[in-house]
Amino acid sequence: MLEIVTDSAHGGRWTSLRADGHEWLWHRPAPERERASPGDAFVDAGGLEECVPTVRGTPDHGDAWSRPWRREGDADTVRCDRFALTRTIRATPDGAEAGYVLRADPGFRFIWAAHALLDLTPRATLRLREGARTRLFPEAAPLLDRPWPAGAPWVEGDWPAPLGPALDRFGPDDGTAVGAVVDTPRACVHDGTRCLALALEADDGQPLSVAVWRNLGGFPAESPYRSTGVEPMLGRAFDLADAGPGDAALVPASGEVRWRLTLTATCHCP
Repeated sequence: MLEIVTDSAHGGRWTSLRADGHEWLWHRPAPERERASPGDAFVDAGGLEECVPTVRGTPDHGDAWSRPWRREGDADTVRCDRFALTRTIRATPDGAEAGYVLRADPGFRFIWAAHALLDLTPRATLRLREGARTRLFPEAAPLLDRPWPAGAPWVEGDWPAPLGPALDRFGPDDGTAVGAVVDTPRACVHDGTRCLALALEADDGQPLSVAVWRNLGGFPAESPYRSTGVEPMLGRAFDLADAGPGDAALVPASGEVRWRLTLTATCHCP
């Protein structure tokens, strides 16, 4: 069974994700996180942040992380300028499930990511669908087996070693940072004998991905630290401004998009 704790007053952030006494979420001291308000630069305190309608770009890590969420029955809701997002978390027989409904005007485009930073050892491995198309972003340029194309927002290869770097193992700190978006809705993290499986489902036609953040002491430049993320995502880009046709979720005529994130502590490897 998975136990989830959230902080509605501070962006709906997941502050704990525990299985059999083990805490999966990574944290770092960041007292300024509790004072954040809309328009502020992102404050990385770890945990799982609800990033919507973008991850990178403007607003930084989206518009929901810096706003209070309101409890309404068994759900939490955040209201932003152009949309409202409701989340309902419930226990399941072998884990937990988070159901989401985003309401906005038809035609509204957005990226959503369950920005989960995990407390992983260097021996941890990430299992995604072999051969899945994988987008790498500019911070990965020094690791590629070819020059970065001028002006390109991303390049593409195949999981687990797109254009050179093997991303299925986290490894020890080496001063690098890599962000990737993988075209698959399922991920399985193994760390020793422990396992965390994540799976995403959504309304027909919405793009499903898993974002990977492997920061082995390469970010931020002025004071780097280690952080490792496995982030189920609606969309195929970090920055909504870069998202082409099919790269972002799209609100249909009904005015609603629904999706579900399932988590278990048992292996469901792709």
